[in-house]
Amino acid sequence: MNIEYIRDGLIEEMHKGVIERLGIPSGDETPYYLRSCAKPLQASLLTDYNIELEEDELALICGSHAGEECHIETARRILKRYNIDEGFLKCGVHAPLSRSMQDKMLLRGDKPKAIHNNCSGKHVGFLVLCKINGWDLETYYKPEHPLQKAIKNKINTLCEIKNIYPETTDGCGVPILSMPLYNMLIGYKNLLKYTKIIESIRNNPYIFGGEGRIETEIIEKTDNLIAKAGAGGLCIVMNIKEKDGFIIKINDCSMEARRFAVLDMINKLGWGNIEYDNKIKTLQGKIVGEIKVYEN
Repeated sequence: MNIEYIRDGLIEEMHKGVIERLGIPSGDETPYYLRSCAKPLQASLLTDYNIELEEDELALICGSHAGEECHIETARRILKRYNIDEGFLKCGVHAPLSRSMQDKMLLRGDKPKAIHNNCSGKHVGFLVLCKINGWDLETYYKPEHPLQKAIKNKINTLCEIKNIYPETTDGCGVPILSMPLYNMLIGYKNLLKYTKIIESIRNNPYIFGGEGRIETEIIEKTDNLIAKAGAGGLCIVMNIKEKDGFIIKINDCSMEARRFAVLDMINKLGWGNIEYDNKIKTLQGKIVGEIKVYEN
């Protein structure tokens, strides 16, 4: 697929992408890293162990949150229940993804902590799994840790992986697998049987994402869809009612181009009618072009 930024008839900017649809495999075996699209798959281990979590807490663990106060409160609530010190988080520090939260912290003179990292919910879930199983909390992020071995086996099972593909360290410091895009879709199709995870995401779209997050926008504006974006231009959308889905990968990793491509595909499939502004405007508001999505 192509995403073209057309300014007064001239293509000024173009992004290329790849799309896969459930039931229509392309046969392309090119592997891509799962990145944050792995989070709901990783969280399935929590339900396997029947770990006690509120619905919003499970949504936080499955998502990439914007670091707002509702997200921080939820993460700390889980840590407190399982008597885990926040200092065990090894996800690294970055400013909240939420611009509003960044402004609040600036006015208060607060500095970002690991809990503000968009992956802190996932890491909280990892620590809970370690606490329940008696695994070491200090080294939970290392590839040889029993937690990471269990996660790798779980993801490979859900995604029906039969070959060996490259692995790396994700931005938040934990191992991440790669695989063909179609296998990622298979993983999400198999995840649909995890009713607790699916319902937690559907019922808590803001905790799952937050301000400016495409997942939250899609879930809030449709009836039967869940979505998960990942770094590197990835986004998976699943239609729960139809048990169908698609995945998009933008080759140059543009998040803006990904948003246009994903929303355009949802509308074309008739899975929603999400309004979005695809007009290119001057600072004075004059329309000088538009952004179009073309399927190959």
